[in-house]
Amino acid sequence: MTEPREIAERLLDAQVEFLLAEVSGDRFTEVVARDVAAVLEVADTIVFRDVVSIEQAEETVATVIDLIGGSPVIADMVGVFADAIYDNIAANHDYTLGQVVEREPVEALLEKIFAMHQAQERILDRLTESPLVATVASKFVDKLINDFMQANRERAEKIPGVSSLMSLGQSAANRAKKVAADNTFIGDMAGKGALFALRRTNNAIREMLRDAPVHGAAMEFWDLHADEPVSGLRDYLTQKDLRELVLICYEIAITTREKEYFGLLVDECVQVFFSKYGDYTLGAMLPELGLTAEDISTEILRYGPAVIESAKKNGVFAGLIRERLEPFYLSDEVLGILGGAGS
Repeated sequence: MTEPREIAERLLDAQVEFLLAEVSGDRFTEVVARDVAAVLEVADTIVFRDVVSIEQAEETVATVIDLIGGSPVIADMVGVFADAIYDNIAANHDYTLGQVVEREPVEALLEKIFAMHQAQERILDRLTESPLVATVASKFVDKLINDFMQANRERAEKIPGVSSLMSLGQSAANRAKKVAADNTFIGDMAGKGALFALRRTNNAIREMLRDAPVHGAAMEFWDLHADEPVSGLRDYLTQKDLRELVLICYEIAITTREKEYFGLLVDECVQVFFSKYGDYTLGAMLPELGLTAEDISTEILRYGPAVIESAKKNGVFAGLIRERLEPFYLSDEVLGILGGAGS
């Protein structure tokens, strides 16, 4: 008479073979479709907020941002990706910029930026609080005036007798600048003049943004480049420039991620997500994410067979199945059932 343990081991072997067959060949496709449908059927009965709390979601999102965002793989690949884009993708001559980026959203974006008067006003107002910016504006205005005077001088010097008068005026202006540099009172006046120049510059910028056809000029600039190959973008920066810009942006993202305030932003986003989708079932969430059962099955079948076949070749997969099932088949309860059935 066959011993219960021998029967149990034969049953274990049979189930291992059965499960291996379930994930082999065409049968695997059928199993995936069946199991995905079954999982989604269950998911349609589970409400999102009933199985996931806001606190759990906040911790998960924070963990993902912390671990993946700062992983060595990302850090190592940022610069490599930038180089690859510059060498290969950006070197493409087959596509124009206009084919890659549609004109309508670009136009809408620029129109929105130029219409953001509140932001423009705030930026310009804050600029007036910076002495260094005021100095730059003053030099900018001085440069415009000097260039204008230089152009007029070149024209005037062509008239007999005017050249000496222009030299005399320039000499007087130079002496005035020297006195200003040595005189505190005049220096203060120069500072106020710089602030005045900045305000004048700001006013000019306001008028230009609101009245001048800046939007049309920007779109004209876009249209000039839209028909050029994507490779033309490389004329604006070198590979070194792109790499350094990407690394700087990555550093900003990494350091910002570590701040407490960023955590508050993430938590708020999670709470907003719960407010909108918390009462959805898990099954109903998939269409909102743009996923279907077919999409899920396709992705499983894209990678699953190769992984499973590789694991089957060296016996790892069969060993894992046996390891999970053996405690059940060789348990006292099962052996007792088999022993009772044999008697």
